[in-house]
Amino acid sequence: MNITMYSWEEIRNKVNAFIGALQYEREPKALYEPITYTLEQGGKRVRPVALIMAYNLFKEDIDSVLYPAVAMETYHNYTLIHDDVMDKADIRRGLPTVWTKWGESEAILSGDTMFVLAYEFISHVADDKLRVALEIFNEMAKEIGEGQQYDMEFETRDNVAEAEYINMIRLKTSVLIANCMKLGALLAGASDADAQNLYSYGETVGLAFQLQDDLLDVYGDPKVFGKKIGGDICCNKKTFLLIKALELASPEQRAEMERWMAMEQFDADAKITFFTSLYNELGVKQICEAKIENLFNSCDSYLDAVTVAAERKVVIKSFADSLLNRVH
Repeated sequence: MNITMYSWEEIRNKVNAFIGALQYEREPKALYEPITYTLEQGGKRVRPVALIMAYNLFKEDIDSVLYPAVAMETYHNYTLIHDDVMDKADIRRGLPTVWTKWGESEAILSGDTMFVLAYEFISHVADDKLRVALEIFNEMAKEIGEGQQYDMEFETRDNVAEAEYINMIRLKTSVLIANCMKLGALLAGASDADAQNLYSYGETVGLAFQLQDDLLDVYGDPKVFGKKIGGDICCNKKTFLLIKALELASPEQRAEMERWMAMEQFDADAKITFFTSLYNELGVKQICEAKIENLFNSCDSYLDAVTVAAERKVVIKSFADSLLNRVH
């Protein structure tokens, strides 16, 4: 059966148009202004595009899944609002974060409301698919919370292992992309096996995506990255780069790293310069790049196992390639 296949750019345009048309008529407006501000900033729309691409492997009426796709995007942006409060981040996507623009209390409350809106959007799923959609959504939300808790706990530990870090980013980042693809497939009537292979594909791509974020936070161009370069370094966030550097450093290098990390008052530029130079010296940038490439190469086996014609999978492969080569 021939079905219309949409490019990921066409899908993203549909998502953006749908989000742009959303109207929040309720009062007080101060509660909903940060929501509109956050959702209309754009971003890569990885999660809703992933859901719709997975659906489009099996069916072409992609407008029918815009609500659940935007539910996932709304939930994702809710987590970003709260993350920015917890991390005290003041820039996201090149713009002031919600808490810096409206205040911490307002950011928390608007984020909470976005969580409710995500449930409202996902309730538009057809009745015969709603139970499974909610089961997927609820399990995903619990796992993302678990990932965030691990992330916060790691900030006060100096012995985080690579495997622990990979599991944390799997929970915090990958499961959202993975479940978007799984839900998209199941909404299209795909088999459990195909849905699970798409979950595994999204999970693997998600790991590579987050590792690339770690790289870009140090080596990205601040003009296009949308966030301050070196933010993870300044707050001692346990990224793949830092964990590998602690693992590979000499006793003298590790002592100097720990000295910088223990400082409560420091020159941010000097700290970023020190860690970047050390990463270069230890070769952790190349180690991270190799890990990313290996993940992207390994994910293809899951997509290849999905029982649709190979030509239908071109869009998803193209989207993954765009993520691999991104600069922000």
